[in-house]
Amino acid sequence: MGRLDGKIAVLTAAGQGIGRATALAFAREGAKVIATDINADLLKKLAEDCPGIETRVLDVTKTEDVKAFAATVEKIDILFNVAGYVHHGTILETDEKAWDFSFDLNVKSMWRMCTQFLPKMKQQKSGAILNMSSVASSIHGAPNRCVYGSTKAAVIGLSRGIAADFVGDNIRCNSICPGTIDTPSLQGRIEGQPDPQKARKDFEARQKTGRFGTPEEVANLAVYLASDEAVYVTGKEYVIDGGWSI
Repeated sequence: MGRLDGKIAVLTAAGQGIGRATALAFAREGAKVIATDINADLLKKLAEDCPGIETRVLDVTKTEDVKAFAATVEKIDILFNVAGYVHHGTILETDEKAWDFSFDLNVKSMWRMCTQFLPKMKQQKSGAILNMSSVASSIHGAPNRCVYGSTKAAVIGLSRGIAADFVGDNIRCNSICPGTIDTPSLQGRIEGQPDPQKARKDFEARQKTGRFGTPEEVANLAVYLASDEAVYVTGKEYVIDGGWSI
């Protein structure tokens, strides 16, 4: 028996990194997984690696696309909102376009998904929502992460609000707050710096465990929070950062 047997899970940004690792973990635990991403090639690779996973191309910044996708999903037990973007810079290096895009992808996309899937959960009187936040700035101050940290703090507020409003419907909502996780996104940010070798050392230096976390370690936490083992857990932020924030 898997920990998620019989459950239907929808994930965003499931093509790589934490989203991919969680989609695979959910499937291993018996869930029917509907994995979405904006990148069709990444989804194709995911489906090849785990044929039982259903994949859909989805741009979570487009409201009508989200509505059309949600209409095809009759039942849902788990919603994991993973999609996000990491902007680099102080507030003085964050123009209005970057600010608006960050909030649209990191926060409003979750609003789009939740408003479409919460009614289905309310009707069946059960459900678990996981929203991807971050330790960076929202929990622990991080330089050059002004708008990113602002969006991730907003995710915590959004999650707590959903938890408070729908606890009576047996719907849980929690945030996951990773530290520095070894994902393609992180590698891309490192390679994009003027001195990638120094950037890597700087990232590693802030990890008290002396290493980056893995997507699979975050996925393990997501499995627990999505499972019935966590039925008494809602409205909380779960930090998984290798001790960075202590």
